Parts: sequence; C-alpha cells; structure tokens
Amino acid sequence: MTDTTDQPDQLTQMFRQQVEAAQTMMAPFAGGAMLPQVGSDEMEQWTAVATNLQAQWAQFQSEAMQRAQDGGPMAGWMDPAQMMTLAQGWAAQWQKMLDPQSQMKAWDDGVKVWQAALGKAMPNADASEPAELPHSDKRFKDEKWRGHPAYILIHQTYLMIAEKARELVDTMPGLDEDKREQMRFFSEAMVDAVSPANFAVTNPVVLQRTIETGGQNLIKGMEHFLNDLRRGQLTHTDANAFKLGENIAVTPGKVVHETPIYQLIQYTPTTDKVLETPLLIFPPWINRFYILDLNEKKSFVRWALEQGISVFMVSWKSADTSMAEVIWDDYVRAQIEAIDHVRERLDVEAVHAIGYCVAGTTLAATLSLLVQRGGADKVKSATFFTAQVDFEKAGELLNFVDDTQIAALEKMTTDGYVDGRVMAATFNMLRGTDLIWNYVVNNYLLGEDYPAFDLLHWNGDVTNLPAKWHQSYLKDLYRDNKLVQPGAIEVDGTPIDLTKVKTPTYIQAGKEDHIAPAESVWRLQDHFAGPVKFVLAGSGHIAGVVNPPEAKKYQFWTNENEAESLADFVAGADEHPGSWWPNWLEWIKSHGSDKVPAKGKRKPGGKGDTVIEDAPGRYVMSR
Repeated sequence: MTDTTDQPDQLTQMFRQQVEAAQTMMAPFAGGAMLPQVGSDEMEQWTAVATNLQAQWAQFQSEAMQRAQDGGPMAGWMDPAQMMTLAQGWAAQWQKMLDPQSQMKAWDDGVKVWQAALGKAMPNADASEPAELPHSDKRFKDEKWRGHPAYILIHQTYLMIAEKARELVDTMPGLDEDKREQMRFFSEAMVDAVSPANFAVTNPVVLQRTIETGGQNLIKGMEHFLNDLRRGQLTHTDANAFKLGENIAVTPGKVVHETPIYQLIQYTPTTDKVLETPLLIFPPWINRFYILDLNEKKSFVRWALEQGISVFMVSWKSADTSMAEVIWDDYVRAQIEAIDHVRERLDVEAVHAIGYCVAGTTLAATLSLLVQRGGADKVKSATFFTAQVDFEKAGELLNFVDDTQIAALEKMTTDGYVDGRVMAATFNMLRGTDLIWNYVVNNYLLGEDYPAFDLLHWNGDVTNLPAKWHQSYLKDLYRDNKLVQPGAIEVDGTPIDLTKVKTPTYIQAGKEDHIAPAESVWRLQDHFAGPVKFVLAGSGHIAGVVNPPEAKKYQFWTNENEAESLADFVAGADEHPGSWWPNWLEWIKSHGSDKVPAKGKRKPGGKGDTVIEDAPGRYVMSR
C-alpha cells in the first residue's frame, strides 16, 4: 500500500514550485497590457453599458427561476428524484477525484496546460509560426486569444476543464447508457454556456470592439437582446430582408385545394411537355415548406419543373386552437387525400411521392395503410428525405423523450398546441455552439448587424404543432419505437405493418445529419419489402437535401452491392462530386418516362380551372 501521510506536504511543495515557475514564465510579459489604454470617459461609458446589461440579465434570470418554481414553461427537464440520483453520482466522482493520488494527477494535468500555454506564448525569435497550444477550438481561433498570456490561460484552462467534465460523465457509476448519453448532452450544453467566449470581460475580441466603438457595440447588443426576449426567440437573421412571394418562395403556382390542415399548391410548368406521373411533395409540418423553394438558385421545386415534372406541394397549417384535437391519424389521412386529389385532378393512376423528415415517417405509415386498403398502386414511387421509421438510433433528440421531459413539454402546451419557439429552441440546442452561443457573441456582445440569409430566415420561421400529435409522436415513435413493430400502432383503425410495403423506394440520408442520423435513416430499408435505393449525401439535414447541381457543392455516395449496415455501404461506396438530385431524377424516370403536353389542368389557373389563390398561399403566411 502506498504511504500517503506525507502527500499534503508534497502537494504544498508542488504548488509552490508551480507558482514560482508560472511567475518566471510571466516575467517577460509583466509590462504588457491586456487591453489598449483608454481614457477615463470611454471606460466609464463601457462600465455603464456593461452594468446595464448585467442588471437586465439578472432580472431575466430571476423571472426564469420564478417561472420554474411555479412549474411554468422554464421548468427543468428532470424531476427531483432524477436530479438527486445524478447529484449523488457527481458527488461520488468528485470524492474519488479528491483522493490524494487523483488530486496530484488533476493538478499535474492543469500545470502542464498552464506551462504549455505560457511557454508557447513566450516570444520566440526562431519561430516562423505561432506554436501549437495544448487544446484547440474554433471559438478561440482569433489571434487576440493568443495576444496576452492571460487570455491563453483563460481559454486553455476552460478547454481543459471541459475535457475533464466529459471524462467525469464517461466514468460516472450507476448510470445506464441512455442516461449517460443524456448526461453527456446536457453537460456539454452547460460547458458550452460557460465558455469564456460568451462573456464580454473574458473575450478579448469583444473587449477590443468595445474600446474601438466606445461601448456602442454593447448598447446595440442590448437592443438585440431585449428584442429577442420580447419575441421569445433567438434572432439569426434580418427579419425584414425577406418577404414570402416576393424574394423567397417565389416559384409561380396556384393553391388548388384546401382543408383545415393543409393547402395544396400546384406549380406552373416551365416545359412544353411533362412526365405523365406527377410529383407530390410532403414537407415536414415542423417547418415551413419553402425550404424546398428558397430562391431561384436553391429551389428544388424550380429545378424539378425544369426537368419536366408536374410538381405539387403540401403547405401545412401552423397549429392553432382549431387543431387541438389533431393527431397523427389526421396527417396520414391528409396525405391520402392529397394523393387522391392530385390523381383526380390530372386524371392519372398514381403519383411519385416525397416525404421529408417527419412527413417521410408519416408517408411510410401512409404506404402501409394504402397496401392494406387495396390502394398501393396510387403511389408509383416513394422518396424519403432524411426520414426515420426506426428510432432506436435516432441520435441526440432521444435525450428529450424520457417521461419527465415529455411531461415538461406537455406543460408548455398552449390551447392545444405547442408553440413553435419551443421546438426551435430544442433544435438549436442540438448545435448550441453554432446556433446559440455564436449568435449570443455576434448579436449581443459584438453588436453586429443581422445578416440577410434565406436559410437562417427559414430556420427562424417557426410553426406551432398540435399538442396531441406531438405527445404521441414522442412517446410512440421516439421513446417506444412502435412504428417498426407490426401492429403496434393503428391509424384510422388499421394496424400499421411496414413490412407489407413494396413500393419502389429512394432513401436519401445526410452524412452529418444530427436530427435524423444517417444510421437511423439507413434502417428504413430494413422494414420495407420492395426495391430500395439508398444514397448518402454530404452535409446534414438541410444542406444535404437542398444542394442544387449548379452549386457544385458537397458529394454523394452510392453502392450497388448488398450492404448489411451503413458502415458496409460506405466501405464499398462510390463517391460522386456535387448534387444527388440528377441521380434521383434518373431513378424517377426509370419508373416511367412517358410525357404528356403541359396543358389543361397541368397549367393551374388556366381557362375553366378553379383555383383558390396564388402560391405560396395563406397557410404559410400565418403566424
């Protein structure tokens, strides 16, 4: 057994030695200043603005805590019993870390970081490039983070502590893997929140901007901050830069059908002849449909029209009190109704259907229902954009579907629907550094103007969700994974069995998708009985889908051989540069290339054709 009686003295001696070493290394910088010299008037102005910001934030925190105590929308994700269990786990880990040997190791690790950081900050006339620091992160890439040893110590120490926090979760005893993954997620969220980049006094880029502008950046940032508090949502882009139907969602078309849940848009053809079988697109009702019609250069709709396809788009209504009783069955029935309406309108036997994200999940159930009711031939082919049916590997969103968190979400219900801002905040949390804290720094601390970015505008254009649908979706699909259990779910009185679906299927997944992970999307083909083509696209949930050929961005992978897993698929896949859209078009044409003249009701709003209004319609305008 190791004798530990003299270890406190060893730690004391080590501390003294390392302090002396740090003092020695700091000596060359003793006369340096962390900030440029400023006059008293400017510093007074900066202090006043900073104090104001701090007071406002403290008030907001107080209000949030009160709402949490009242069980309101800001209530925590975990109940007291869970929090106590996790706290005990943390305490056990910290106690373990406080034994003498662990203390010495932790101290030694910290000293190494400090020594390396300070040592590499020392002037070196022989070095042509800055020395590499022990830890790196894109949040600290600006050279100002290396401009003074104090800033090096701040961000390098933070990154070291973040690393230790991750190790703590990974080694915490008494947790099953699901709970451990949940702890990883929320621990990472907390670590991101306390980054020194997020605070004016510890961010040299912000401090420099403050000196340069006399604090005007913080005054402007306060305006942004308060406006976001008023609207209850983080702003990513200039709200006045885009207007539906004018410079976004501008592809010409008509609303040709309407129900209390959706409008059906038919787009005006741009070719003299079109494929006989039309295309019907079901976008997710979690977002607005115009992600597929952002502008002329990015629009999947416009591109499909140019390829000679008759295109229909469903525009879902953002939920309000009138949709309080809407459940998943209603969305399945709506898809079948839309399919039948297009068939009747154009007098065709079938449609090509696309389901994006949650609408793709629903399309799978729709196909099963059609099979069992003798209507499988109504859909000639089905395409799935980043859609899941098997939720066992559904990724980070699984961190939000235990009973406690579902109950917390239920408390956020307003008049039968879930405010779209709740879902937006959830999705932002999945990429907190990029979608939350990056904008906190840019908008609130640096006081930068909002960019005019159509994709970010769409991302912030939230939709409300029917509460009953939302609850059952989280419980039945995400939590209990019932959709892939034959007969476990009924829709409109009919048990759903995906193994009966024989419709030719094209599945697109995003290699870096964090909402519908590629491994989860891959599993869709395991549950269908028909022919399936799987394509893995570069990028993620949005950019992996919205990737027009003219952009010449990213790549995609195909594999004509049998593959047992996504890893096997990738190992034997052929990589192709650019967009996967032409590959999809070739596949669509392989299921029928006959063309018909683009006249009559193929041109919506023509002579004798009754339509409701111009695209993009009223439903997408509603807030």
